[in-house]
Amino acid sequence: MWGAGTIGPMEPRALLDTWLDTATNLRSSSRIEYRREVTRWLTWCEDQRPPVNPYRCGIEDIAAWAGTLLTDHLDGRPFDGPDALTHVAEHHRAAALTHDRRITAITQYYEAAKDRGAIRLAPDLTMLRSGVDRDAGTPRRLTPMERNVLLICIGMWGPDRARHYRRDRLIAYLLLEGLRPAEVARVDMRHLYDLGTGVWEVRAPDYEYEAVGKKHVLEPLTVAALIEYLPHRIKPADGVHTLITVQGGGPLDSGYPNLIIRQIAALHPLLAQRTPPVTADTIAHTGYWETPPG
Repeated sequence: MWGAGTIGPMEPRALLDTWLDTATNLRSSSRIEYRREVTRWLTWCEDQRPPVNPYRCGIEDIAAWAGTLLTDHLDGRPFDGPDALTHVAEHHRAAALTHDRRITAITQYYEAAKDRGAIRLAPDLTMLRSGVDRDAGTPRRLTPMERNVLLICIGMWGPDRARHYRRDRLIAYLLLEGLRPAEVARVDMRHLYDLGTGVWEVRAPDYEYEAVGKKHVLEPLTVAALIEYLPHRIKPADGVHTLITVQGGGPLDSGYPNLIIRQIAALHPLLAQRTPPVTADTIAHTGYWETPPG
């Protein structure tokens, strides 16, 4: 639950209208899609017994609503977590793409609600994404403006948005170093080197865990994120040497970088409505400073 804001909140449907009527940075097609999806969500809230307050609900409520829209694509499975989303992504790609755009619409709505004081914190809906919207071909790099906005969004991703925000920021910066999503998930602490001069190097993991690939001299932003992350790194389980660890001490799932990048990108309309979408592969192909083609 995110809680109401400090001022009297605007009625949810009125907030939707006000937001979209003044959102000059949204394309007309995005406004139509966002209005449709958020209206569906608010209607679902009103139809529950007792009704669900959209400003005081939990992520489980959004998941329950989203699941009702995927019933025909679950093939009899319950909508009970990442495995269900993986099933939809593997067998019903179009439905998964629509679902992820729906989550972006809800994310944008709650960002607008937060900006207007209706709620204190916007929900982190990362784990409600299917992750199917990875680039099928060579990703189109971000433009300089898009990259600048991405850096702002990474900076916005703080403790008010996610418990493990330090980990998420580091993932984003490692992608900007040119590491691919699967490489980010497998970066090995044994191949991370502090040169003692403020400079850090990392060897990208090869496909064999004990082998190493290209050397990356980390940019200052990545170094700062790394130094901030390390004291809060979840204690790894026995035999786990990955830099990025998750609850229980295991390694990061290779699909997570794409999920978190999609959610971070959803913070800003320029990235949220980009076609093709901003993915982890997009970031890895963009890099920090190389000027991408327009």
